Amino acid sequence: MSDMKENIHPKYYSDCKVTCVCGNTFLTGSTEPEIKVELCAACHPFYTGKQKLVDSARRVEKFTAKVSAQEGVAKIKKGKKVKRAARAEVRAKKEVVVKTKDLKKIAQVKLSKK
Repeated sequence: MSDMKENIHPKYYSDCKVTCVCGNTFLTGSTEPEIKVELCAACHPFYTGKQKLVDSARRVEKFTAKVSAQEGVAKIKKGKKVKRAARAEVRAKKEVVVKTKDLKKIAQVKLSKK
C-alpha cells in the first residue's frame, strides 16, 4: 500500500542531462528532462582555484594600521580616574571670583578655596 497520492507528483527523470555554457555535460536526477546552466564545478573560479581575492581598497592594511596605532596610544593614555583626579586638583587650586550685588554698589569679592 502506497502513502503517496496518485497524479499529483511531477515525473522524475533519473537521467536528466545538465549542459553548461563551458561545454561540460553530466547526468543527474531531476523533474526536468534537460537543464542548461551558466556555471558548473568545471568552470567556476572557486572550484578551479582561479579565484583571486583583490583588496583594492587596502582594507586589511588599514585595519592592521589602526589596531597597531590604538595599541600604541593605549600605552601612553591615562585612565579615567587619573584624569578626574588631575582635574579636581586643578579646580582646587583655582581662584574663585564671586560677584555680589548690593543695592548701592557692586563689589567684587575674591575668595580662595582651601
